[in-house]
Amino acid sequence: MVSTTDKELIAQGKRTTSHQLEEVTRSAPKGLKPGAADYLAGEAKQFVANLQPYLPQELIGGTIPHILGQEEESVWNAASQACGTEKVHFCYTLEDKKIFYLACPSAAMASNPDSWCPLAAALPGNSEYWDKETVYLYEQEGVASALRWDPETGRMQVFLGASRTILPRVQSLDANFVTINADVADKVPWRNRNLKIEKLSRATARTMALMGAIVALGASVFLAYSFIAINMAQRNLDEVQLRTQQASSELMVKSYNALQSDTIKHMVRIQQLLDELAKVDGTLVKYQVENGAVQWEALVPPAFASDFGTPQGLEKDGRARVKNTQ
Repeated sequence: MVSTTDKELIAQGKRTTSHQLEEVTRSAPKGLKPGAADYLAGEAKQFVANLQPYLPQELIGGTIPHILGQEEESVWNAASQACGTEKVHFCYTLEDKKIFYLACPSAAMASNPDSWCPLAAALPGNSEYWDKETVYLYEQEGVASALRWDPETGRMQVFLGASRTILPRVQSLDANFVTINADVADKVPWRNRNLKIEKLSRATARTMALMGAIVALGASVFLAYSFIAINMAQRNLDEVQLRTQQASSELMVKSYNALQSDTIKHMVRIQQLLDELAKVDGTLVKYQVENGAVQWEALVPPAFASDFGTPQGLEKDGRARVKNTQ
């Protein structure tokens, strides 16, 4: 559908026929859908997809350099400085390493919260954009706006004011004109940083609450299953008791064996050897216990060597060294 303003501009030769034909045949706009944050926050049913066109009275626009990964931060910072407040609504697109944005103070949306600005459809990459030599117009309730690029500097310019003053001024420019039809243009919703942060906070809180409920439910089911399994299982207590007694007896035996010591027995044997050797003027020089076997050596007169063990030879003092085992 071609508006009356379009027909007048076409008749004046200010708009090409190809633009007219393409706008007439353009398909219907794509519908908006709730995002992941809306579903996580439980607000998908409250999502407003049918936004109404509205032209804010304090609309601004501009072009800033594109910094990868900081697009939204850059636009918000520029819009906040231009509007003089951090509470701003904005939208933007990217092209040729530049960001093109529109913005307005959030207070200007007080009477039209669920709305969108049709002029945003003319930003590069959006449905109504043709080229930077074209001037894009939109009029609503006696207020007109125009979006154009300065041929000399290439900067985006936004004109806003009463229709009787803006339209004649814009029509005096030597350029093609496109009047934006809000009914067929793809809707471009406003962005608001504060609202986005609050929505993400609600989504995080709701997700944590759901995860906590799931964990608690799983723990309850596990405890109930364990309680039922313990009380329903058939256990052979006699066999368990027998094994316990056997293990206890074995442990007691090992403990008794570990506490046993042959120290006293060997001390008595050493004393006996010393007494026997003293009678023949002998000396005990070695008494060794290894793996339960006893081995000892002594020095005795040669005449008594065979009585105490196996002779190993004579020492310097003339006594014989004998060796014996038990």
